[in-house]
Amino acid sequence: MLRRMILASGALAALAMGTVQAQAGGSEKAFIRNHTDQEVTWGPCPAFLPKGCGLAVLNGDPAKPNADVLLKVPGGSVLAHHKHTSPERIVLLSGEMTVRYDGQQAVRLRPGTYAYGPAGLAHVATCVSKHPCVLFIAFIEPVDAIPVAH
Repeated sequence: MLRRMILASGALAALAMGTVQAQAGGSEKAFIRNHTDQEVTWGPCPAFLPKGCGLAVLNGDPAKPNADVLLKVPGGSVLAHHKHTSPERIVLLSGEMTVRYDGQQAVRLRPGTYAYGPAGLAHVATCVSKHPCVLFIAFIEPVDAIPVAH
């Protein structure tokens, strides 16, 4: 089941190819991207996440360790209760959102807020703004999202 939830589907793997190819040949190239750049290509999210959700690979291959992604969710939408096999490091780039990790109180994130989620700790998030929420997320392990029954 976990394998089916890996976000590195064919679509995401294809999104990562531009970055992976830029790093091929033994030497990494430095680059800078902005989430509003036309270079960023948005792909689909897992089916259990809200309609209109998008993922963009900024660096790495999401099927391998150490990938960085952008996650965009429509305003007013809920990211259902889920967990990751990797710790996640998050910075909210735009919008406002609340996040509640199991066993903790909900916290409101505003642009520039940093959040850390340990591997395996289930959580739920809501984009409380009218416009989309965009998050930068760094994963140590391959990128995944596993729905959790509440």
